[in-house]
Amino acid sequence: MRLRCIITTIVFVLAAHNGFAQTDSILVSSKDTIRYKYTPMTIPADIAALANGAVAESAADDEAQRKAKRGSGVRKFADFLVSSVTDESFEKKVDFSFVLFPYYTPSTSLGLGASVTGLYRLDKRNRALPPSSFSIAANGSINGTYRVEANGVNIFKDGKDRLFYRVGFQSLPTRLWGLGYEAAFAGDYVSYVGNRWYAEATYLRRIVKNIYIGAQIDFDYAFCGRNSQQNIIDRLDGQRGDYLSTGISLLAEYDSRNSRNAPNKGFYVSLKGTVRPEPLGTVGRTLWSATAIVDYYQRLWRGAVLAIDLYGEFNSRHTPWTLYARLGDAQRMRGYYEGRFMDLNLISAQVELRQTVWQRLGVAVWGGAGNVFHSFKEFHWNRTLPSYGVGLRWSVNSNSSIRLDYGFGKRINGALSGGFIFSVNEAF
Repeated sequence: MRLRCIITTIVFVLAAHNGFAQTDSILVSSKDTIRYKYTPMTIPADIAALANGAVAESAADDEAQRKAKRGSGVRKFADFLVSSVTDESFEKKVDFSFVLFPYYTPSTSLGLGASVTGLYRLDKRNRALPPSSFSIAANGSINGTYRVEANGVNIFKDGKDRLFYRVGFQSLPTRLWGLGYEAAFAGDYVSYVGNRWYAEATYLRRIVKNIYIGAQIDFDYAFCGRNSQQNIIDRLDGQRGDYLSTGISLLAEYDSRNSRNAPNKGFYVSLKGTVRPEPLGTVGRTLWSATAIVDYYQRLWRGAVLAIDLYGEFNSRHTPWTLYARLGDAQRMRGYYEGRFMDLNLISAQVELRQTVWQRLGVAVWGGAGNVFHSFKEFHWNRTLPSYGVGLRWSVNSNSSIRLDYGFGKRINGALSGGFIFSVNEAF
């Protein structure tokens, strides 16, 4: 616009300076006659071309600005998608991230999940400490599944003390083939709606470098509707359809990972022993269980991480079916219908290669195996089940990510097991 004004002014000045011939004219209005002279202004061709070019250029600039405004929203979204992930918990009280994502699993069908994640620090001067974090997630699917969960970890100022917490509710229309390895190969199943309230809090204190000891308390109430209990009661070997229990645990951990949710180097070893006292539940007796986890992470080349996970879960003889070890969740033995294979004990192993391919986008491939069994005397190597698959990763921030996996499992009754998994953060 400024260029247009300048050119127009120059044109008029040059035209006036040329002093073209004057023309007489007569204006008759009512009874008066007025004679006046005027000078017709002729603009030279070169000046006219310059003016027209300036106007066209200005119009093109205006159109470019309008297009830029229209495209600014698209560019901002594209910048968000490809921008590098940074931890802003030092500058902000809470560094929030929000994700909305579709998902599909064999046990829930097509659904939609949403997650809000926050990073914060109680001590912003100590940059050696990882950030504290929390997330609130909810999902629902077309088969009637819904789940709401809040979890997080609070790292105190000195870094020696950590508080983990998790609380949630889920309702899952699902299937039951029966209890044990053989029942999973039955040709038929019964459908029921499984509901669960759960909560747990874990306190850990570092006693020497990377070594922590602590305690945990958890609450678990699993129940089915009356109609569901009638459907499944003959598959439960005399057990009820609902149980409440409270667990008290002691833990010992070794943790040298550089990140809890997105590690790329270090070891993690966790040993947990749990007692479920008879007076604090409806099982009718005191129960015990033990869980062991060994994880290892190693950078290989630029953007590549090798992750290894060993897992074992062992429950006492009279543990109710609602607390059985289940093969096929979002963390381990991906690709199986969750709960199709379940028993008192479970052992699994998996190796995963994770590779960043572009900005926030990454891929993963894995392979693994698992076995469920009622007792060590009944453990059989030929019942070991395979698990393998591929996945996509999308970093939400420096400490969390969204993953979409497709896992494959053993062919069962002629059909290959498999399905999508959507979840927050890495599997392990």
